[in-house]
Amino acid sequence: MATTTARISLPGPFQGLRESLTEARYRARHKSLAVGLGTLSGAWHQVLNPKPRPSPESVRALLRRMDTLLERDLQNVRDGLYPRSLLFQMPVARYLAQAPENAAEFGRVWWRRRKHAHDDLPAPARDPAYPRYYTRTFHWQSDGWFSAESAARYDAGVEFLFGGTADIMRRQVVPAVLGATQGRATPRVLDIACGTGRFLHQLHAAHPKARLYGADLSPYYLQYAGDLLRHVPGLSLLCDNAESLPLRDGSFDAITSLFLFHELPKDVRRTVLREALRLLRPGGTLAVLDSAQLVESPDIAPFLEEFPNLYHEPYYRSYLRDPLEEAITECGFEGVRVERQFLSKLVVARKGR
Repeated sequence: MATTTARISLPGPFQGLRESLTEARYRARHKSLAVGLGTLSGAWHQVLNPKPRPSPESVRALLRRMDTLLERDLQNVRDGLYPRSLLFQMPVARYLAQAPENAAEFGRVWWRRRKHAHDDLPAPARDPAYPRYYTRTFHWQSDGWFSAESAARYDAGVEFLFGGTADIMRRQVVPAVLGATQGRATPRVLDIACGTGRFLHQLHAAHPKARLYGADLSPYYLQYAGDLLRHVPGLSLLCDNAESLPLRDGSFDAITSLFLFHELPKDVRRTVLREALRLLRPGGTLAVLDSAQLVESPDIAPFLEEFPNLYHEPYYRSYLRDPLEEAITECGFEGVRVERQFLSKLVVARKGR
């Protein structure tokens, strides 16, 4: 005889209580992460470049920005823009398991910075197919973008730098994609410089009907992304240069790019933006998330200006003074809007019809 399991639904007040407790747990988790990782990263940065600590005003501005980011993340869930499960998506246990290897990486970063070894890279980096600006040890990280080991430790390193908010900032791009693809049965979305696939992973959870594409210049990071995204039907990953992608004009409803442009020379930023314009359908949307810039974030300028003193970011100073919204407009996009997202900024624009 077949049996059935009854689904228990909580009455309204109890459902609200559960959601309130979830949100309280979320806030407590990220506040504790921010304190713990902030203390560790502050000490680490003093090792890299001893100097007076930031002013109390700058720290307060940073904390206000973080509070705003957390509340926006929760509101997006309340508004149904992405599932509540993404609030706890960060694989903390895996990152903790990587702690011994990441601790050893600190020593390698310190040595590489002291020696100015920006070209301390494995043999694959010498392939002339790679543009010269790409063959560097960005962040002083071992192997640059040229090994499976680098790909495996990248996400934990970024969360360390951002105090546990990297995934939160990434998913602030999701609402822009949802708005751009509303009413389309199977919209096509391309993520340029998709890296390890963290954003595409979030986007699929929020928009499972979208046909997702990712392009990156590192075969090692794409391999990692392919493993992470193996559950995504119809996924297409392309290993090629974002300056000129072998894809048809007007192929995509939306194009995203996260944390790419601060690692490009000024002229290459514009080349990539024009390529995105070519690939978008008329009326399609571009959404770029990258580091905050001085034009909209003078309140945290000390943190932004210190970053290239700590890590190998050869194009970052230029980027700080090259507003993304102006570059995007210059390259032919319309309707540009800017949103501050903690230590990053989101710029959304559309291709004219």
